[in-house]
Amino acid sequence: MKLEVNLPILDLISGVATDAGVEAFVIGGFVRDMILGRPSHDIDIVVAGNGIDLANKVAEKLGQDTRVQVFKNFGTAMIHQDELEVEFVGARKESYRSDSRKPIVEDGTIEDDQNRRDFTINALAISLQKENFGEVVDPFNGIDDIQNAIIRTPLAPDITFSDDPLRMMRAIRFAAQLNFTIEEQTFRSISKNNDRISIVSKERITDELNKIIASPVPSIGFILLNKSGLLKLIFPEFAALKGTEIKEGKGHKDVFYHTLQVLDKIATQTDNLWLRWAALLHDIGKPITKRFDNKVGWTFHGHEFTGSKMVHHIFKKLALPLNEKMKYVEKIV
Repeated sequence: MKLEVNLPILDLISGVATDAGVEAFVIGGFVRDMILGRPSHDIDIVVAGNGIDLANKVAEKLGQDTRVQVFKNFGTAMIHQDELEVEFVGARKESYRSDSRKPIVEDGTIEDDQNRRDFTINALAISLQKENFGEVVDPFNGIDDIQNAIIRTPLAPDITFSDDPLRMMRAIRFAAQLNFTIEEQTFRSISKNNDRISIVSKERITDELNKIIASPVPSIGFILLNKSGLLKLIFPEFAALKGTEIKEGKGHKDVFYHTLQVLDKIATQTDNLWLRWAALLHDIGKPITKRFDNKVGWTFHGHEFTGSKMVHHIFKKLALPLNEKMKYVEKIV
């Protein structure tokens, strides 16, 4: 498959790479979004060589005003061109220790680099070589998975998720953002390895959680988080909303699904992340205040006050901002 690539910056990179005698590829999310017809402003360039060197050569061609940001710890360099962020890195392969999601990195080939990607839809590459410019390199049938709206790992999912457990959150986030289905074996592996999430920092987990909340239909993500067992590990207060209880023939609604209905509804009206958080937490105090009254059935008296007092604790635990954004959520809850 060949894609029509009409970006001047990629033509320039192609020419510079040819002159330098190195192979360069666009890889990852930009390729996926191109095929999906989604806008994307982040371009990842993988070089069969030194990515920082190529970035400097490209900056020279672009002119004196072009600044190269170098991240030596990661071996990457970034150039801002109009609205685009173009990141350069040398092709690499990775290995992991069981107690860390930080990889041991070695130089590798484009094949090694594609092998280390999280999902087949993110392992796609576009050649920037003059002789086959625009040709898609797709070793794991990622194009088929895009067309069939499926998320799966390029390698065995147990290896993928055990190596970097944040990928479990990313799988669910992509399912919510793109309205894709997680392939059965891949989802079983998330459930099997869910306890590995404990080695991931709260900040990285919350970043993915925010992206799920900000997605078009957030309930997709939360239902998958719950089904996989991840929700009770990363956000037990919300997992506690699930379920109903019947006593003396009297029941109450499942607050978990009610809350997701509210969140989905407000998601059609606003992109305000903190208003969406308020919708998510509006009944968070109900499990604590739930009581059974013989005359009226189930009650949740004062759940709004209890819930508002829980917001600070939840925000602190999830490494969310404790500033006016938190106070805004508190007030609405």
